[in-house]
Amino acid sequence: MSDTGELLISEAQQKQFSEARLARDSRFDGKFFVAVKSTGIFCRPICPARLPQEKNVAYYRLSLEAMRDGYRPCLRCRPDSAPGSFAWLGVTTTVQRALTLLAAIPPQPVTIIAQRLGISVRYLHKLMTTHLGISPKQIQVYHQLLFAKSLLQQSRIDVTSVAVAAGFESPRRLQDMMKKYWQLSPSMLRKSHSPLAVQPSAPVVTLQLSYLPPYDWSFVRDFLLRRQISGVEEISSSAYARVFTYGVASGKVVATHCPDQQRFNVSLEISDLSQVRNVMANVARVLDVQANPDIIQQALARAGIPAAQQLTGIRLPGVWSEFEAGCRAIVGQQVSVKAAINAVNLLVSKLGEITPFGTAFPTAAAVEAHALEFLKMPQARRQALRLFAATVAEWDTQTPLTENAILAIKGVGPWTRDYIMMRGHSLPDVYLGTDLIAKRMAGAMALEPEAAAPWRSYLTLQLWELADRLQKEKISNV
Repeated sequence: MSDTGELLISEAQQKQFSEARLARDSRFDGKFFVAVKSTGIFCRPICPARLPQEKNVAYYRLSLEAMRDGYRPCLRCRPDSAPGSFAWLGVTTTVQRALTLLAAIPPQPVTIIAQRLGISVRYLHKLMTTHLGISPKQIQVYHQLLFAKSLLQQSRIDVTSVAVAAGFESPRRLQDMMKKYWQLSPSMLRKSHSPLAVQPSAPVVTLQLSYLPPYDWSFVRDFLLRRQISGVEEISSSAYARVFTYGVASGKVVATHCPDQQRFNVSLEISDLSQVRNVMANVARVLDVQANPDIIQQALARAGIPAAQQLTGIRLPGVWSEFEAGCRAIVGQQVSVKAAINAVNLLVSKLGEITPFGTAFPTAAAVEAHALEFLKMPQARRQALRLFAATVAEWDTQTPLTENAILAIKGVGPWTRDYIMMRGHSLPDVYLGTDLIAKRMAGAMALEPEAAAPWRSYLTLQLWELADRLQKEKISNV
């Protein structure tokens, strides 16, 4: 085994990682991985297995780096289930985008990825080998293998379905790659988790989404509940569920919060298994499981939010798609949240997409084609909604709408654009400075919003929550 990953970590960071490993500190879960030289296995820092001696371990920021050096994932702590994809500091935006595109399943040809990045295939190869020591194709295979491992150990679908969902051409190809890189087989991984007996006829994929604690589920739940779309979404005390479409696929997802395990247990029914990974990534975005609460808390403090008033474990609840986010924002212009969601519910009841799993949010084509006379709002706003739908329908589905494209739509201004960016794209640094509630609260508290960068989306949510608290206090005092 080579230990080239250690060269990317400073001595001070190695000491920090060592202390976190010895303490099994869950706050570091997903931030680094521990490779054990004597066994050839790499683990999460919270692995319950017997702690190896320090001289026998190597540290890696990414699971891909450990796999590059010949380590295979632990079957006990499951590195593939760690809180995922923390931004790797110190690399260029192009490298970050490349890593995101190379992680997609089903995998795209490397030539297409290079084109989307605006670089040559040769330069893409150079970037990946320089920063990670891994070729683009290897990165894709590693992600496919890790996802297949999750499916084999967490779900009941058969091996053929696992291969399809993980983007392999056949079960034989999956088996060959596992043997090549891990000296394991799909059946060996299944045996390592015997409680989930294989049920080929079971239509439900089950997976887990871990997060770094604390996670304020009550805030996320109540935020989503207040904006729940009847018949499409269902929010209970411990779960978020919805019917969805994703490309040509449709399905239903239920994410149940398990605070003791610091994760969500997700069950997924879907018409196209090749889209499982993409849908799971979208669920992770909607629930914001990849946020680092400690860093966000520090940003809120810099802006001037007292610790006693901060939401501990605040998250950014997303919207399923940018189109849905835009529709919510446009019908919500200059009206209350209640009035906005009433309009969205009416839109869904009239134009909702009927799927085998229930009613999903309307398609952009359906909204564009309808006069929308049933929406009781100014004609200019109905027209803005149709123009937005037309823009989405004509846009390249492989890339999100740009800010300029959104602002070019008549009737759409900065607030609507920012709302789409914040909740539809889940960008972490969007401050709704034109929002009346956020602006009023920031002024009353003499805050410095710029100091919260690059986490100003969370500042916006925090200000909305503080305004709600004040309103409830006024009502209770009447």
